Amino acid sequence: MRRIAALLLLACANALAVPTPEQVKAAYRSSDAELLDRHGVPIQSLRTDMTLRRAPWVGLADISPAMRLALVHAEDRRFMQHDGVDVGALGKAAWDNLLRTRARGASTITMQLAALLDERLRASAGGRSWGQKWDQARAARELESGWSKAQIMEAYLNLVPFRGELQGIGAASRGLFGKAPSGLNQAESAILASLLRAPSAAPRVVAQRACVLAKEINPAASCAGIEWDVAAALTRSAVGAPQAQAPQVAQRLLKGAARQVRSTLDAALQRQAQDSLRQHLAALRERNVTQGALVVLDNDSGEIVAYVANGGASEVDGVLALRQAGSTLKPFLYQLAMERGWITAASLQDDSPLEIATAAGPYVPQNYDRQFKGWVSTRTSLASSLNVPAVRMLQLTGLERFHGRLRALGMASLSEPAEFYGYSLALGSGDVSLLELANAYRTLANGGLHGGVTLQARAAQTKTRVLDARTSFIIGDILSDRAARSLTFGLRNELATAFWSAVKTGTSKDMRDNWCVGYSEKYTVAVWVGNFDGSPMWDVSGVTGAAPVWRDVMDFLHRQTPSRAPAAPPGLVQQVVGYQPAFEAPRREWFVRGTESAQVTLLGAEQRRAAILYPGQASVIAIDPDIPAGRERVVFRAQGAAGLAWRLDGVALGAASAGHAWQPVAGEHELALVDAQDKVVATTRFSVRGSRAN
Repeated sequence: MRRIAALLLLACANALAVPTPEQVKAAYRSSDAELLDRHGVPIQSLRTDMTLRRAPWVGLADISPAMRLALVHAEDRRFMQHDGVDVGALGKAAWDNLLRTRARGASTITMQLAALLDERLRASAGGRSWGQKWDQARAARELESGWSKAQIMEAYLNLVPFRGELQGIGAASRGLFGKAPSGLNQAESAILASLLRAPSAAPRVVAQRACVLAKEINPAASCAGIEWDVAAALTRSAVGAPQAQAPQVAQRLLKGAARQVRSTLDAALQRQAQDSLRQHLAALRERNVTQGALVVLDNDSGEIVAYVANGGASEVDGVLALRQAGSTLKPFLYQLAMERGWITAASLQDDSPLEIATAAGPYVPQNYDRQFKGWVSTRTSLASSLNVPAVRMLQLTGLERFHGRLRALGMASLSEPAEFYGYSLALGSGDVSLLELANAYRTLANGGLHGGVTLQARAAQTKTRVLDARTSFIIGDILSDRAARSLTFGLRNELATAFWSAVKTGTSKDMRDNWCVGYSEKYTVAVWVGNFDGSPMWDVSGVTGAAPVWRDVMDFLHRQTPSRAPAAPPGLVQQVVGYQPAFEAPRREWFVRGTESAQVTLLGAEQRRAAILYPGQASVIAIDPDIPAGRERVVFRAQGAAGLAWRLDGVALGAASAGHAWQPVAGEHELALVDAQDKVVATTRFSVRGSRAN
């Protein structure tokens, strides 16, 4: 035995180069890349190495003392006394191996670490050669000379394989027991320590070894409890796997060699938003609502602080999926008309039956409740989401102009020409993403300034003015007015927050999509619920679908942070306005300076100022190639036209007291209303696109 020890000491005399603790830790790679929130809190992991499972490096202070004790008892009881090679244990092992049939090992924890660090020292199927053993002992001595005992134990526990693909204490603790290494108890520690010599041993063998080890450490240990723990741990691959919080964001950001990426998400908000969405979807399941998505933007920076791609196990990213926007596009339509000076928030809108001729037949828009309200103000029409006035508004602004405005707001998904969507675009017939829609509302929140969004922190971005600041403020004021929305939604609903917020709901055709998008002083929140397969929901309204989730998230965001109404920009005035007849009660209303009025009076048709209602100024009309040549018509409409006549490009067309059906001709045109003396009373210029001619 003394001869063996002397030979080993001689072999260790020639030092081997070994890495430093810092080098080992720097070279360590988790099998998962990790997504962090804005505060550095882990929020999602993504498996990148399929050959093994490694958790992030675990410091010794974060490993249970019970695990450290079990390791020393199982592998190296003189760990704290020897200098890397336990000469006494080596001699005893050599003597036992000569006299017994059962081989006995004597590798210290340090020697095992040396083999983990240098693959040349690892045993083959036939075991280690004498040369490997000598080199292993030499490396262990070298490790002990440059490393502390704590560093050796920490590295060993992070690098040693436990079972199957689980390598290191972090992966083993979470994979087998669903807990961090700091939480391992005595029984669990004994089980893990017993796996080190035989990671693939049968559960019965592991339980026997763990029982013996636990009894050595604590005679009161329960073998029955250990057997149950072994059975539970080794018969499932991942206990207590954390619920995925942001897998789609992880897929987008965790690319390349980066092992950790910090995002703009907020872990606490992400969890709350995800929980709220899933709970509400569970409540809506009986109404055939199975999925939802949610996104929260910081109004100033454009940072995405919550991103819930779906409400279940689906891999579909509902934040980016394209769906019909419903009534959520109406605020931008009314803002455009208001910006052009064609309407004010007090103007009267006509909510009465409307029929528009299209290539597919008459288009007859209906309100949500299938009723008509008659004459209502712009404020009431938008806040209560009336459909017919919105379609009339699109006739006023022009389809091409509205389509261009939506594109300028970042809705690049509306990639077809304007005529593809037709007048139903006023009611959200175009497909947009939740993220596009949220950022468009963020533009309203920023007073008309538009900028991009981001999932990673960036330098402050210069925003571009897309909307007029004054009319953006008025639209926000309308969307925050619970009294104005009461005509459709009532006064008590999920849209009425205890702090300032502006919000709009939307439901697409056939109840396939339900939206709620709104903003506070600091945040924009957008929620969609529906079904990814496009199947319709059953009896889901604007305030029962997405709105409760929107409200939950808004309340969470402002549980400690107030939200104040924005200050009115220059160029606005407030004026008390009344109505004659009294369609609505008198109120203080916001106006762009120069458009204010103390009274809005509805005149009879014969009293109204002569004006061309359609086509509007600078309208663009597209010839529909699907309508047979010679059958397509554009109907000119006017008000106050008694005794007046139409004149198109200098050619008389007849009396203007009724609409005139004109076969469109490509080119630029000027339409006029003229009196009996051929004096022009009203005029508009428009263009027709296409190649068909008379």
